Amino acid sequence: MDGKKAVESFTVMNELVLPNDTNTFGNLMGGRLMYWMDIAAGIAAGKHCNAPSMTASVDNLSFKNPIKLGNVVHIEAKLSRAFNTSMEVHLRVWGEDNLHQYKYESNEAYFTFVALDPNGNPRKVPQLIPETEEEKKLFDGALRRRQLRLILAGKMKPDDASELKALFFAK
Repeated sequence: MDGKKAVESFTVMNELVLPNDTNTFGNLMGGRLMYWMDIAAGIAAGKHCNAPSMTASVDNLSFKNPIKLGNVVHIEAKLSRAFNTSMEVHLRVWGEDNLHQYKYESNEAYFTFVALDPNGNPRKVPQLIPETEEEKKLFDGALRRRQLRLILAGKMKPDDASELKALFFAK
């Protein structure tokens, strides 16, 4: 199976924040944003593996600035690393206030997707080929983030997390 470049999974999704998307403060509800982010991440994962995939985890969802009613939401999703059957997708979110003519950073997150075969079982995915410095940085950090996810899910013992231990203990 040939590898694929990170840029091949790049997905941009835009949404307009309408009254039904907001809370009582006039801000986009976090759950609605997560819903949109999940769709964008799923599209990026599907582009990479050319197969159906499902969300396995969401982590490091950081809310930096709220997005207001009437603003436009810009979601960018791109694979940061592919493992055996899973893929980590890095997402960045911006809000855009067209009335006042400015764009601002709102959110960032990592979603993990698992590719599925026709029977709904995990299937192998192509490896990811990072090209830019940013892609390489995200690719390198993905193994540590994966180990942390596995430890928190009880699927890996902390003593087995060699990449994480290397951050704290000199060899």
